[in-house]
Amino acid sequence: MKKSIWPLAVLFLLIHVSCQKENKVKPPEPLGPLPSNDQLAWYKMEMNAFIHFTINTFTDKEWGYGDESPELFNPTAFDADQWMQTLKEAGFKGVILTAKHHDGFALWPSEYTEHSIKNSPFESGKGDIVKSVSESAAKHGLKFGVYLSPWDRNRADYGEPSYVEYYRNQLKELFTEYGPVFEMWFDGANGGDGYYGGANEERTIDRQNYYDWPTTLGMVDSIQPQVLFFSDAGPDLRWVGNEKGIGGKTHWNTITPDTLYAGKFGIEDLLQHGTPGGTHWIPAEVNVSIRPGWFYHKAEDSLVRTPENLFQRYLTSVGRGSTWLLNIPPDTRGLFHENDVKALQGFRKILDSVFENNLAKSAKVDASTFRGNDKRFSPENLTDGDENTYWATDDDVTSASVEIDFGEVHELNYLLLQEHIALGQRVAAFDIYAWKNDQWEEVASETTIGYKRILPLNGVQTSKIKVEIKEALGCPVISNLEVY
Repeated sequence: MKKSIWPLAVLFLLIHVSCQKENKVKPPEPLGPLPSNDQLAWYKMEMNAFIHFTINTFTDKEWGYGDESPELFNPTAFDADQWMQTLKEAGFKGVILTAKHHDGFALWPSEYTEHSIKNSPFESGKGDIVKSVSESAAKHGLKFGVYLSPWDRNRADYGEPSYVEYYRNQLKELFTEYGPVFEMWFDGANGGDGYYGGANEERTIDRQNYYDWPTTLGMVDSIQPQVLFFSDAGPDLRWVGNEKGIGGKTHWNTITPDTLYAGKFGIEDLLQHGTPGGTHWIPAEVNVSIRPGWFYHKAEDSLVRTPENLFQRYLTSVGRGSTWLLNIPPDTRGLFHENDVKALQGFRKILDSVFENNLAKSAKVDASTFRGNDKRFSPENLTDGDENTYWATDDDVTSASVEIDFGEVHELNYLLLQEHIALGQRVAAFDIYAWKNDQWEEVASETTIGYKRILPLNGVQTSKIKVEIKEALGCPVISNLEVY
């Protein structure tokens, strides 16, 4: 009897000691401002589509003046399913529709204006582009978002308090009648010359105070709490400072909004790079159009970005820790043009071929150190495919390295790294080395990682590489490493 109990008692003791040891090694504490759950979900979308489609599509303009007749809006073969199917096959996860641009023409039958689709010949005045896109997006598994320009060159009362009430009423329509909205997009174009109900004059507003944004956005948030607000300065997502599809090689998700009005190097530079230790988590969204313009122009049919160019824009957006918002404007038929569709299909083929074979999956991974020598924080977590596990160091260790040994020589083209940003953004500088001629040779030197960083390795021939973190705001917490 005693012989059978003794080994079991030893086992329980060993388990007890092991548990005590694990309990002593605590996970890293969160550092600085953190992303919300909705922001974390937004990162995972990675690629979203902008759809600029309105009266401008039929007047061949970028900015309508506000005096256009609704009679001009009449797409002859409108098919929201063609849009969504194209986007789905290309790998996009969400779509943001220009429900109203600066010209004030509403793509839904708003009860608050006559300058809308209800007075167009499209579907005999019974059409609703917002509804069609929202329903088609849901059918194809895409999230739906809206752009509603705060500027309205058609409204006679633009600049008066009554217009702000009108703007809020339209927001109520969009957020109560068209299902879940993941993102509300509005830009900084506010005030200038316009039709304004026939006044044909220039109007200026106090951009910071006129719309009373805290109240306006608070109203939307009370209807759909999950929505993320994009504008130049947030509050949830910020502009990247250009419309070229190029995010900052240094991209801090944190920023101090007050500094946007006194940026030392200009607002564009600050928006692109963010601020280490900023007071708010407001990541940059990278927007660009597949054509030179944002709305469709027949003259640009030969100027659509190539699949190779689109892949480069993917690398300078998603590959720099942001999400990519690519505009694809439907033509006068109400369809994505064949040239745009072909470019998206070609881009998808490149993306699939480049990231087809992750060499790190079968590689040996070692680290110079890991947190408390506890396997819960070991470097093996970098290649286990689990986003909730990570390699971390002790709190007082802010520089460390990881080696990936492939066992044989490979030609390497891209390295992908991800921080566990649920605990904050930390890495401020890191280098990449390849093993060549029996020594380490530097092949890249960068700054931030954030949600995702994809680095070109330019076909380097090597059997192993090393990632050396040189500087961090706190102990590094890295969740994923891939090599292609």
